[in-house]
Amino acid sequence: MAGYRKLGRTSNQRKALLRSQVTALINNGSIRTTEAKAKEVRRITEGLIALAVKEKDNFEEVKVQAKVVRKDKDGKRVKENGKAVFDTVEKTVKKDKPSRLHARRQMLRVLYPVTAVPAEAAGRKANTKKVDLVDKLFTELAPKYAGRNGGYTRIVKIGQRKGDAAMEVLIELV
Repeated sequence: MAGYRKLGRTSNQRKALLRSQVTALINNGSIRTTEAKAKEVRRITEGLIALAVKEKDNFEEVKVQAKVVRKDKDGKRVKENGKAVFDTVEKTVKKDKPSRLHARRQMLRVLYPVTAVPAEAAGRKANTKKVDLVDKLFTELAPKYAGRNGGYTRIVKIGQRKGDAAMEVLIELV
């Protein structure tokens, strides 16, 4: 017997399906799917959240010097002799320790990149923003679940789907 559900798909289709559903669950907080898919999504999602909880404080803050373009009161770049003028600014940056960096890369192996489109900019490419789900896992979800030993998701049965009578469920982050 296999250690996972095959979901009636080839391996690459199955992996893509589960990756997209895990990405949607972490991005939105809940998704509606079939019971078998939800149980597989739960396995992957709980592993990612547990990894984020384990590595949430494993970084150091470092001060770095950065060059920033000088801007005028209207927000336009200041130029002298046709070249932009730069100012040196000191910034504080989070530097991951090796185990947290490894955890971040393991999460990126599972999660797809997400682009958020604001409601007022629907249909336009200009105001879209990339959502960093790995950062969301470390900054929002890991502190929320820090005192919890597993059980980060909940599966609620909705009922049978009209077309094929498959049991539909709502899987959500607790």
